[in-house]
Amino acid sequence: MSQLITADLVDVDLFADTKEAAARSLAERMAAAGRVTDLEAFLADVAAREAQMPTGLDGGIGIPHCRSAHVTEPTLAFGRSADGIDFGAPDGPADLIFLIAAPAGADDDHLTILSALARRLADSTFTEALRAERDPARAAALIRGETPPEAGADADTEEPGEQPDTAPAGSGPAPFRIVAVTSCPTGIAHTYMAAEALQRAGEEEGVDLRVETQGSAGFRRIDPAVVAAADAVILAHDVEVREKARFAGKPVVDVGVKAAINRPAALIAEAREKAAQAGAGATAEAAPKAPDTAGRAPMDEGAEGDGFGTRLRTWLMTGVSYMVPFVAAGGLLIALAFALGGYKIGDAPSVAEHFAWGEAASWAALMFQTGQAAFGFLVPVLAGFVAYGMADRPGLVPGFVGGAIAVTIDAGFLGGLVAGLLAGAVVAAIQRLTIPPVLRGIMPVVVIPLVSSAVVGFLMFVVVGGPIASFQKAMTDWLGGLSGTNAVLLGVLLGLMMCFDLGGPVNKVAYAFAVGGLATPTDGSLKVMAAVMAAGMVPPLGMALATTVRARLFGKAERENGKAAWVLGASFISEGAIPFAAADPLRVIPSAMAGGAVTGALSMAFGATLRAPHGGLFVVPLIGNALLYVVAIAAGTFVTASLVVLLKSRRTVEPAPAASATPAGEPVSA
Repeated sequence: MSQLITADLVDVDLFADTKEAAARSLAERMAAAGRVTDLEAFLADVAAREAQMPTGLDGGIGIPHCRSAHVTEPTLAFGRSADGIDFGAPDGPADLIFLIAAPAGADDDHLTILSALARRLADSTFTEALRAERDPARAAALIRGETPPEAGADADTEEPGEQPDTAPAGSGPAPFRIVAVTSCPTGIAHTYMAAEALQRAGEEEGVDLRVETQGSAGFRRIDPAVVAAADAVILAHDVEVREKARFAGKPVVDVGVKAAINRPAALIAEAREKAAQAGAGATAEAAPKAPDTAGRAPMDEGAEGDGFGTRLRTWLMTGVSYMVPFVAAGGLLIALAFALGGYKIGDAPSVAEHFAWGEAASWAALMFQTGQAAFGFLVPVLAGFVAYGMADRPGLVPGFVGGAIAVTIDAGFLGGLVAGLLAGAVVAAIQRLTIPPVLRGIMPVVVIPLVSSAVVGFLMFVVVGGPIASFQKAMTDWLGGLSGTNAVLLGVLLGLMMCFDLGGPVNKVAYAFAVGGLATPTDGSLKVMAAVMAAGMVPPLGMALATTVRARLFGKAERENGKAAWVLGASFISEGAIPFAAADPLRVIPSAMAGGAVTGALSMAFGATLRAPHGGLFVVPLIGNALLYVVAIAAGTFVTASLVVLLKSRRTVEPAPAASATPAGEPVSA
């Protein structure tokens, strides 16, 4: 490969009054060098990228860039404008313009050039030397990071961003320690420029400063030991800092990313001042420096001391939480389609081929087929976001691929869970590799998606997919054949789970199990869905009934919550009972679980079925054996209310005089 930039790609007297003219002038040099095959088509690609977001940076810098099928190899052209050209930077025109061209699909080259250049631009010595240099060959050498011919004073041969992670060694006391996070919306230019500026300022100030860059390529977390030993934190960001809770209790300087580029020394001074005010500087434990393990994979993250079970639950709940909106949209559309067009609407022809505006059947078919399309995403979304919970954004591609394979081989909901866990684990393993900072942009764009998708595909198609699909089929057949005692016992179990934590992880597991069955509906899976929704309605309805029949056992706030709980319960929002459970968990939760178990058992015994994943009493017309279904919900509600009243009555009678006529105060937590 040729050098990235050569003398004939440098114009130290760029005459252009617009960014389009500047791009054309530099692109013509690329075309003359044989690096651009179609000038006009390449300029169209540059303009399309520029239209997405301005490429001007503070400090008089413009970096127009694109990937194009008309580029033969990664190329950088440089021009210097005497009058300045507007590239959309807030601080005014740019006099240093860098046109970056990469071949189509070469995301690794594109990101590598951008991130490396962004780091160098944070060095004022570098930009000042470029502004002063008159010789194109020496300017090209400066940009390549080489010593310019016949002059070495202006060049910095060390690649910016490659400074050692620790402050210069010394025999004095331990240096002041700072951890910093930089992030910008695109995660390339400003992110790395801010990181570079902070690192250089830290070296100049004698501060042990570690930087974590967060952006479009995900992020590599600073070692928790380094965070724990830090005296202060600098957050320089234009997007939300991920895992911000890690820095709780530390003095924090919170600014935009450009502040770190423009005044890094001032931010360090502010961090020192805040640490001094908090006493952190004087009391920080003089722990030995831990090695910088920024390559730690996101799946290792979490509060210190979190066990694998806790992290596993978090990963699974991440997947479920992203899946639920698809469930609600798709399921309710399907339910409405059945209500409008009957249960045979699934046999209707594609609405793309036949749709009559005035026919109700066509509208029903439209809703059914749209709902089916939404349901088609359930397993891939579940798998993709389980992997996301483990490995951040790089986990999305292999997660979605694994989930799609699970659908293809009929591995279903369980296959999606396994695919997501495999994808997250594979990505996390790749992220453990030690990668030079300048190459970090390559990994999530090309290497991680390619390798992880291939590995997950192999595992799902060849190794684990078959057994999971067989187990899924066996479970589906078992559900379809449930009757009598077995069905009732399953209803009891599902009812207990739905009411145990009122919308928490256990509740979500039972709900996700039921929803997974709707993707391939059978009589058994429809009964499970009905039992799960019925049981989930019981806790808020039971508490609403209890506050109505024995109001004196509840405080004013709880009585008000009881009124809202009628609507929440009828809408299948189990969280409506949380205020009561939080105030008196040892009485409310067992009562709710008892009522949920009764409702789940009766729903299964009555053979009630449900095709809608949500809606509560508002989808009763879509329920099989609807009257008995309502009886099951009423029975569980009565059990929950009765137990709560009984338990609270025993509590209030013991400490209070029996003749008291005043209402009880706020319940005392057990």
